[in-house]
Amino acid sequence: MKDIGVGVIGLGMGRTVLAINEDKVSRLAVRAVCDTNEELLARIKEQYCIPFATADYRELIGLPEVAVVAIYSPDHLHMEHIEAAVKAGKHVICTKPMVVSLEEARRVVSLVRERGVKFLVGQTCRFVPQFMAAKKLYDDGDLGRPLFAEAHYVHDMRPVLDRTPWRWQHPQDFLYGGACHPIDLLRWFFGDVEEVFVYASASNMDSRYPWLDNFLINLRFANGVIARVLAAYGLVEPPLPMLGLSIYGSKGTVVNERLVLDKIEGKPVLEMRFPAEQGHGREVWRYLRHFEECLLADRTPLVNELEGAKVIATIAACWQSVRTGLPAKVDNAF
Repeated sequence: MKDIGVGVIGLGMGRTVLAINEDKVSRLAVRAVCDTNEELLARIKEQYCIPFATADYRELIGLPEVAVVAIYSPDHLHMEHIEAAVKAGKHVICTKPMVVSLEEARRVVSLVRERGVKFLVGQTCRFVPQFMAAKKLYDDGDLGRPLFAEAHYVHDMRPVLDRTPWRWQHPQDFLYGGACHPIDLLRWFFGDVEEVFVYASASNMDSRYPWLDNFLINLRFANGVIARVLAAYGLVEPPLPMLGLSIYGSKGTVVNERLVLDKIEGKPVLEMRFPAEQGHGREVWRYLRHFEECLLADRTPLVNELEGAKVIATIAACWQSVRTGLPAKVDNAF
């Protein structure tokens, strides 16, 4: 029974949502799509037999058959689209970053609370199998007391700038648009970040993007855990996983898919092998199904508006540290 209509704004990353129409168990179904590229819009409408297509997001939001608005527009448009959808009483899925300022984050939290809709930030790292496995090990106590952690998101952005010119034309803020991934991943384990200290530099690898694009972020969490994030986007494509996670505990250490447990003599490296997945498609499918379950059971999504806002607050503090050259406190009060 496909009775929960979804409208997708933005058919770049937003195309991954269309796979839900082929899921016979899910009750979600994409009923409408929106994009400013009218040629792409027409092609997607025909290819996936979507009933409604428009270049005006307001028309999509106004459709009574759309209960969930999925926002995959450029970062700087998220607030505009979120506000319109929430005010119309729609549930919202918004790709990361939720928004691009602390002021906007506060506005989102206020709107969602006022209207009582469900809200999910599409932080895909929480739906990656190896990271989900690390969280299970941590939650079950297999790693013991946390001693240190690190996460990274490293990427040669030059071909991405070719495919999505808005990233240099606007331009995209790589702290909000990139570092949000590893920051959210660590927050999932350790909760609120209390303080950050950040070094930043401009690589000038691509003349279209002469702004700061490489960041080394030190974090201290409210529970006392210290960690670091490498968020580097101005470099030659590195020969390591684009996204990485390491949790160092008193009973064991997990680094991506490798695990060492102190209780096993000889400390062998145990490999967790997961089926290969291309792109973000399966991760998006997982969070769509999670959001559907939250709608049907009236539960709070894993990465709700408050979780999204606290990531934005952490990044706002990161920029304060970059500007001042000093540690900065994170304002987690929402």
